[in-house]
Amino acid sequence: MALFGKQQQDSKAAKSGVDGPVAALENPPAAQADPSKRPDDRKSRSSGGSQKQGSEVANIGKSISIKGDLTGNEDIVIEGKVEGKVDLQNNQLTIGGDGSVNAEISAKSVVIIGRVKGNVDGTERIEIQATGIVEGDVSAPRLVVAEGAVVNGSVAMTKPGQPQTAKPLQEKPAAATG
Repeated sequence: MALFGKQQQDSKAAKSGVDGPVAALENPPAAQADPSKRPDDRKSRSSGGSQKQGSEVANIGKSISIKGDLTGNEDIVIEGKVEGKVDLQNNQLTIGGDGSVNAEISAKSVVIIGRVKGNVDGTERIEIQATGIVEGDVSAPRLVVAEGAVVNGSVAMTKPGQPQTAKPLQEKPAAATG
């Protein structure tokens, strides 16, 4: 087997015009591949690697301020300021440590590291990290609240597909005294 492997390596070296093992070092397989098919490292680094492989992530930087409705089909990381409404039904929204959001939020998954003022609705999960602050109601089937996080509002945890209406507690009839 080593003989066949050597012949393949020698034939590659002959095509590239470089002799011996130096050809393998100067022309590694990744460098010979089509650049459009190489993995892009920036996507996995953009928000701590929590996004699924190959998904697009949009970043709203510290110096960006948005007023209005924010919708889309990409995962979003907010490090700036957003006011209005955020609707990402099939994607993840991350409010970074420098992010400040004054909006009604609806997303598949929400990670809060910064500050949110408004109601937050996650169809799958909401995670509020230790530095996260939420001033509003939180609703999701799964909720993670780290020690040190602040939630000022009500919490509703429902399973997917269930209506979010809570059954009111029935008061016991007062006992008749006589």
